[in-house]
Amino acid sequence: MGTLSAPNPLVNLSRCEAVFSRNPIPTKLYSANEEYLLEILQESDLISPAQIDEARGQRQPKEVLVDALVRLGHVKEVDAARVFSVNAGLEFVDITHFTPSEEILALMSVDDAKRYRVVPVGFDQSRLQVAVSDPFDFETLDSLNHVLSYDVDAVCASPEQVNDAISRWYGESLAGADGEDTMVIVSESAGGDGERGVQMEASDAPIIKLVGQILRESFKAGASDIHIEPLEKSVRVRYRIDGMLVEVGNHPRNLLSAMVARIKIMTGAMSIAEKRMPQDARIQLRIGDKDVDLRVSTIPTNHGESVVMRILDKTALKLGLPELGFLSDDQATFERLITLPDGILMVTGPTGSGKTTTLYACLNYINKPDRKIITVEDPVEYQMSGINQVMVKEDVGMTFAAALRSILRQAPNIIMIGEIRDLETASIAINASLTGHLVFSTLHTNDAPSAVARLADIGVKRFLIASAVRAIIAQRLVRKLCGECKQPGVLNEMQIRGLGLDAAQLADSSVMAPVGCVRCRTTGHKGRAGIFEVFEIDDEVRHMINENLSTPNLRRQARELGMRTMREDGIRKVLNGMTSADEVLHVTMADAD
Repeated sequence: MGTLSAPNPLVNLSRCEAVFSRNPIPTKLYSANEEYLLEILQESDLISPAQIDEARGQRQPKEVLVDALVRLGHVKEVDAARVFSVNAGLEFVDITHFTPSEEILALMSVDDAKRYRVVPVGFDQSRLQVAVSDPFDFETLDSLNHVLSYDVDAVCASPEQVNDAISRWYGESLAGADGEDTMVIVSESAGGDGERGVQMEASDAPIIKLVGQILRESFKAGASDIHIEPLEKSVRVRYRIDGMLVEVGNHPRNLLSAMVARIKIMTGAMSIAEKRMPQDARIQLRIGDKDVDLRVSTIPTNHGESVVMRILDKTALKLGLPELGFLSDDQATFERLITLPDGILMVTGPTGSGKTTTLYACLNYINKPDRKIITVEDPVEYQMSGINQVMVKEDVGMTFAAALRSILRQAPNIIMIGEIRDLETASIAINASLTGHLVFSTLHTNDAPSAVARLADIGVKRFLIASAVRAIIAQRLVRKLCGECKQPGVLNEMQIRGLGLDAAQLADSSVMAPVGCVRCRTTGHKGRAGIFEVFEIDDEVRHMINENLSTPNLRRQARELGMRTMREDGIRKVLNGMTSADEVLHVTMADAD
């Protein structure tokens, strides 16, 4: 890695500064400030009036005079860039033999580097230093502050050095359309194997490039959702990263209709004329060598249509149980439960708590050639090899219950039901479990014992619940501490009291604290893991269910039988340095124990 060079002392910087003191900094680009730039070059003794006249006579169509002077050999581009940077009040740096770290490069995409003709050269806490090719382009610097979510400090390098740096550092040619040729829409009608067309060609409209950039950048950032929201005077774009919404850009209000129309066209199933009713569809993309599904939802608001796109990365499907966040003892229990020959295993929690990911990890673990697995989902979020997946289509009568009645005649060993919503679905699932099938499903409850009351509320007899359900797993997601920057930490008195810790627990702990670095976007957290509450239904619990114990009493008895609450599981992960105390306290705020 090289080092950044200081300005060339041979350039007459004192005369440049004299010019700057007499002329206010222009706010337009080079092409709109030729006379100002020429005056700077003359005052710095880099060119003569005769050379300017020659350049005027020989410049090519649409060529900037400064470029003509460089082409004719009257001034070196690097010398011109030095004096321009001084007049703009920026430091000049030589990046010819400099290469930043991969962490710094990751803070700016090749798309942004090409679009704004800038490159990242340094990072200090929350401030990103960039080298710009045009020191007078203050609009670019303002845009970067919004696009990158960092405070941007600018230095200046010559345009040739910036272009060369983009090519060397990112391995990208400046020809083409910002790397967009790597994104392909996959046609659903082709069964996921055909390509409807390569997007984002060099000649494509700017709105197509903008939408493509939003999609690619969200994927690279590890976002789970993209939110395009109309405000009164702008269009706000936010990504949900590790469960937290991060604003990544604001665009002119007049771009909203075109952005929404472009997204609807990409789905191939939405009407661009319908703006008064909600619409839902999906887009299948191939970004680089990865297949990505987007679940698209639009809804009319008082300022226009709001769009939310949920990103489903198919390569993230093959998760093992350790990646879910299970510690060794809970993992052993879970592995035993998901290999039972029959019964129902339920995963509970609110929307966004990772229930579907857990179910897919279970199926991935037990997917063997000697087992037939069928799923009923609304919709099918991930396509898994070796598993028969059925999508619910209520508009044609293909409900959960209808699908379940049919798939039982397919002689499956294992059934996964996306969600138990009504008595009919629950009854078929229970009957299937009682006739030798292993059934996985989800339910929306706040904790594991509450699932019993929820099933009873929709009409399931308690003796059937006691007989069919083998275990209920409640879960939440907490942000993990960044492995690159976390450091040993100490819990404060409020955190200790909130978690109910004692001196003995703290004595053997490895508590870590978030710091923040380039890799985690200065948040101190990177990725998420689950905290779990595993409620096994044994003979004693079955007796309690049959006795119609209330949920608080059932929970109390389950605790006495060894059930660990989500907060207690979270505490263990705080003490071993996986997550922070604040994360666990926030996520388990409703835990009364």
